[in-house]
Amino acid sequence: MNFKYLKTLLPAAAISLSLGMTSCVGDLDVTPIDPSSNMEPDAQALFNKCYANMAVAGQGGANGDCDIDGLDGGTTGFVRQLFNANELTTDESVCCWGDEGIPAFNTNTYGPSHPMLRGFYYRLFNGVSYCNHYLEVSGNYDATMTAEVRFLRALYYYYLMDCYGNIPFTLSVTSDNPKQKSRAEIYAWLVEELNEIEPQMAEPQPKTCTFYATGENNGYGRADKAAVWMLLSRLYLNAEVYTGKAEWQLAADYAQKVIASPYRLFEGGTAACSSYRMLFMGDNGENGSSVEAILPILQDGEKTTSWGTTLFLMASCYKNDMESNGTTENWGGNRARPEFVKKFFPNADPANPASCLQGTTAEMVAAAGDDRALLWGKDRTLDVTSLTEFSNGYSVTKFTNNYSNGGQPHNSQFPDTDFFLMRVAEAYLTYAEAEARLHGNRLTENVPGYAELNKIRTRAHAATRSSYELSDILDEWSREFYYEGRRRTDLIRFGQYGGENATYKWQWKGGVKDGMNFPADRNIFAIPSAEMNANSNLTQNQGY
Repeated sequence: MNFKYLKTLLPAAAISLSLGMTSCVGDLDVTPIDPSSNMEPDAQALFNKCYANMAVAGQGGANGDCDIDGLDGGTTGFVRQLFNANELTTDESVCCWGDEGIPAFNTNTYGPSHPMLRGFYYRLFNGVSYCNHYLEVSGNYDATMTAEVRFLRALYYYYLMDCYGNIPFTLSVTSDNPKQKSRAEIYAWLVEELNEIEPQMAEPQPKTCTFYATGENNGYGRADKAAVWMLLSRLYLNAEVYTGKAEWQLAADYAQKVIASPYRLFEGGTAACSSYRMLFMGDNGENGSSVEAILPILQDGEKTTSWGTTLFLMASCYKNDMESNGTTENWGGNRARPEFVKKFFPNADPANPASCLQGTTAEMVAAAGDDRALLWGKDRTLDVTSLTEFSNGYSVTKFTNNYSNGGQPHNSQFPDTDFFLMRVAEAYLTYAEAEARLHGNRLTENVPGYAELNKIRTRAHAATRSSYELSDILDEWSREFYYEGRRRTDLIRFGQYGGENATYKWQWKGGVKDGMNFPADRNIFAIPSAEMNANSNLTQNQGY
């Protein structure tokens, strides 16, 4: 990594953040550390920073300075660019904005100079650097905290490997240019690292945010053993893509460990709010749905203001002609491509406007017979004839800052909605898919995984089926996890993203209205040109 893009790391111990590492939203105010002094670094502050990299852009709130030199907070927001890279490039979303980089996402024409992929790359490596720094100066402070930081470093490297393929790799803070490792080498290191740290991680235990009720922290927002198992199951599920060797049994085994843990699918919905809806609301840290949240990224409208986390996921999907999203922000950018709408309405036809209901979210959910159909079709067209018109495409109302109990958010602009980066439903679908692949690419009543997939559908009040083909499972991934930053990875695993053999096309795939295939080289992104220019050890990914 080229460290000229990062702030000086030792003074980064001077943090004024608001995350749930010492409390759900408790303020930290740590005196800067002079690298030339003999002061001990503040281990707790450094630890918090390793998590905070995913939640905020810097140390001064939404309008403050970004902690990556030369880039702004919006361009580098972890959740924002996770969404852009893995949703805008797929059948699930399209954006009408003209910001540099957005049109290329829409049409799969990104390259080495893409500004947002550069921002995502440096955000992830920024996290690696914070973790390396903690481990160098505070690694002996607390065994569990050290294991968590190693997990976070592994998580950052996982996203780098998944998105950028063959990447520079370092386990220390240094100005030397790191050597490049292949995807398979990073995969092997991740498996070894996660297995090594698992015994030191806290036992799996779901938590709710208790700070508002008690003023005390209970560890909500911190990773435990279940997060390690989840990441291992994700690695094994995609092992054939990363290494050429399938590991379906290991994917199923680690998914089953998560399913058997105290974490569970949230099924505490009310007449006013479904269980699924409550996972993505402003009080999801307190309303009970966090029993499903294995790794939540914490947000608070007063303490962790950011343009790049859950505010982005709600504001970018709403316009002021819709029901309130619980904030004053309605940016009108992202909306659904018709192929995603068809996951809930199979007979929807872009050429026939009457083929799909144009209704409010409540009407769409009722018509779909599935609580997950959080769409807004009123005054929208199913057909995306224009990439730059927000009303072309149904709006997505999945994320909201409204409270399930009717309570008031802490701030009218910035949300309290935590982002559940890892949740138990992933383990259920991973287990179902892995078992299907081990049993003739099909799930029936006597095959393991069938019941787990049905539990996902039953939670959403969707009708269950007597059997499921692999294509059904791919669609189920979409229905359950749309707009959560994983669609690109799932499509690649099923051979339906890049490559001439892909049989699935969506509107504007590859840059044409009816969709066309693009090269398999685009299954991974280019290493940013700025990084290539700075590090002579690197070879650009094929096709760029």
